[in-house]
Amino acid sequence: MSVIADGPQMLVTEFEELARHTDRSTEGARLEFINGHLGGKAVPDGDHGRVIQWLTRICMQHRPDLWLDPTQGLVVEAYRGGRARPDGSLAPSEAFVGQGEWADPAPVLLVVEVTSYDSDTDRRERVDKPRAYAETGIPVYLLIDRDTCEVKVHSRPDGGRYETVQALPFGKEVALPEPVGTALDTEPLKNWLR
Repeated sequence: MSVIADGPQMLVTEFEELARHTDRSTEGARLEFINGHLGGKAVPDGDHGRVIQWLTRICMQHRPDLWLDPTQGLVVEAYRGGRARPDGSLAPSEAFVGQGEWADPAPVLLVVEVTSYDSDTDRRERVDKPRAYAETGIPVYLLIDRDTCEVKVHSRPDGGRYETVQALPFGKEVALPEPVGTALDTEPLKNWLR
């Protein structure tokens, strides 16, 4: 058994080069660099995609001034040492113009992650990403957790954590706090489980 050091696995510049190469050469591969560690995002299944479609439609209806971007990578963490690919980033529609692969997260009001059925979901989606997004100052982190059948709304970032976390089962109405300021009827989420 080998021991892995707790420090970063590589420099951010090395990660970005690896991510560029992987994007060009491996279809469907999406890499992230969170908490100094390289990770891969699972290729989304059809239900995962349907959840993002559902949320995009709601955002367009309730906040037409914003766009839920499902592809934009973000610079995250203290000293901007991380790179994340949220399943969606809610921001003004022109926010990422000219930004490149890894955008400044300042205009982002909400990030959303939909859990995948892979081995590192627990750590990445429930531990590492909330910390990274809070540290970055993103106002709301929405986790649609298909394992626990819950929607978790993280808000009020303070340093490396969100002060408020509300967990509600699928089927309940979930309030997304300001600056998003809308509600979600989560009943349809019950249809997109394995």
